[in-house]
Amino acid sequence: MSDEPVLYAEQGSSWWPLLWGPLFAGTGAGLEALTGPVHTAPWLIVGLLLFGSAALWVNARRKVYRVELTPGTLQQGREALDVTKITKVTDVGAAAGARVLGGGWTAPRKTGDVPLRLDDGSVVLAWARDDDALRDALARLVEEE
Repeated sequence: MSDEPVLYAEQGSSWWPLLWGPLFAGTGAGLEALTGPVHTAPWLIVGLLLFGSAALWVNARRKVYRVELTPGTLQQGREALDVTKITKVTDVGAAAGARVLGGGWTAPRKTGDVPLRLDDGSVVLAWARDDDALRDALARLVEEE
């Protein structure tokens, strides 16, 4: 973990989906109680299996869809880009076939593109749910240098 201040961050996912499985199992057990005896062990197993599946899903999303900007690094998913390599943030056109940061073929769903010009002249696509906020934070950071 870095000691640098975080200028912009998106976690990728919250932890609340972990409650889906136990809530589903509790609801099922509650409905079953209205009609007769409750099969506690199967409902516990269902709740734990759904909890475990959700935990894997949330953990993966928190790694793959994470966005964090510090004065030194732009983290997009599992890829880190040194901010000193970014030369321009505003008025950069998104070139067809531009590399998407984070390793995907396209930007994740429900995110907006933030084209960045790098010091080697290439254009890459950063992304965020709030693309305007990321663009503003990057522009302030790059313009300071």
